[in-house]
Amino acid sequence: MTERVITDEDMDREVLATYGNEAFLSPEYLEAEKRLLWPKVWQMVERLEDLPDVGDWLTYNVADESVIVVRVAEGDSGEAFRAFHNVCPHRGRQLVSVPDHLPGLNSKSDQPVHSVRGKNRKNFICGFHGWTFNTEGENTYILDPQDWQNRLTPELTCLSTVKVGTWGGYIYINMDPGSESLERFMGRAGEILSHFDLAKMRYKWRQWAIYPCNWKTAIEAFLEPYHVAGTHTQLLAYGNYYAMSKQYGWHSVSSYDTRDVDFQMNEASGTTRAGKGDDPRSSTYELIRENYETVNFSASTETLVNAASRLVEELPEGTPAQEVIAHWMASAKADDAKRGVIWPEIPGDVMAEAGLAWGLWPNQNILHGVTFALCYRVRPYGDDPNKCVFESYALERFPEGEEPKTEWVYAAPTAENWGSVLEQDFSNMEFVQKGMKSSGFRGTLPNPHQEQKVINLHRNLARMMQGRGAPKPLFEVN
Repeated sequence: MTERVITDEDMDREVLATYGNEAFLSPEYLEAEKRLLWPKVWQMVERLEDLPDVGDWLTYNVADESVIVVRVAEGDSGEAFRAFHNVCPHRGRQLVSVPDHLPGLNSKSDQPVHSVRGKNRKNFICGFHGWTFNTEGENTYILDPQDWQNRLTPELTCLSTVKVGTWGGYIYINMDPGSESLERFMGRAGEILSHFDLAKMRYKWRQWAIYPCNWKTAIEAFLEPYHVAGTHTQLLAYGNYYAMSKQYGWHSVSSYDTRDVDFQMNEASGTTRAGKGDDPRSSTYELIRENYETVNFSASTETLVNAASRLVEELPEGTPAQEVIAHWMASAKADDAKRGVIWPEIPGDVMAEAGLAWGLWPNQNILHGVTFALCYRVRPYGDDPNKCVFESYALERFPEGEEPKTEWVYAAPTAENWGSVLEQDFSNMEFVQKGMKSSGFRGTLPNPHQEQKVINLHRNLARMMQGRGAPKPLFEVN
């Protein structure tokens, strides 16, 4: 096995690759992530709808970092927000006390804490000595400044700023002042997903849990459909799950693949596709219904399911799959329009390239449709490489004013809380983490066609982690 690392060209050629288990198991690697990864990468904090009014604020924690984000103006651009490291420059106390996610010795509550947030914030006051800061991060009060011989400057006493950007209805932060712009970081992935107008979607539900596996183990469970045949066996009765994936620099996409020309269409690569069987009218309904009901009523919408249920009535037997899908989409689009939900117009070539789901590096995954999205985010938990903060949420287009009011709900990883499909995914994550500790594990053998998103995750990690854990060709490559 050669020591040459995998390149962009290797990824496009689907060169066989492998990587080890250090990134999942090593406490020292986790410590290096705290220095080399999380303070230097764009990462999603929350949705714009979480901070709708001036003065709204929240905290975002990742590894040892805690950041305060506050809205200071109207609008949806990054300029409407400010972000600061959650630390007083005087003695290092957190400005906003943020307990560990799970209650600790000093917790005032026995409930898990996702984040701290509030409204109408005018300033931040340190609870230790009363130093005060406005929402621009400027120091406005110091007790007895003369004791420093009046030599303290605004640069010494202000809060440490963090870059803020917005994209797709999300708020992003980057702690590295010299980082590339958010637009450049999103690249082609951002351009493609912008057609789906995620900013117009709203939360349907959102849940989180502390889970016993590394954050990379968790996100990998959702980066490819290759596992469906072994994990979600009940779904095989309704559809074919052969897939492909492709790297887009920092990010990557997976799509359903097919060898049958009868099913080759722009929509076939994503969630709106025909099921398997001789009659695409009935199989399309059965596939979308099963997915919707078993993925916690997400990854589709009630409108799409209802429109699919009418296909047998509305179309004659023998209608080709392409025509079935076209009729289904037109019917659902009309149904949504009647209730005030307007679909974005997405060009056919964009729909084909958009695929099934995007891995937005390092810790997001978005499975998207025209009117919905099922999303995941993971973060490290404390100093334990065997635990993570796992979050999932569903987005959907709603008639204006009919959006549900949601909050983050801590939910144990059971089928009752998450749906049977996600519970099946959970059943793998813990035992992948355990299995990689085996002395008999020789390193990964990811599928270069269907699991390229997983390889790309580690390839980009190695770019930040000074080469550690870089995927390498499995065999000599010309």
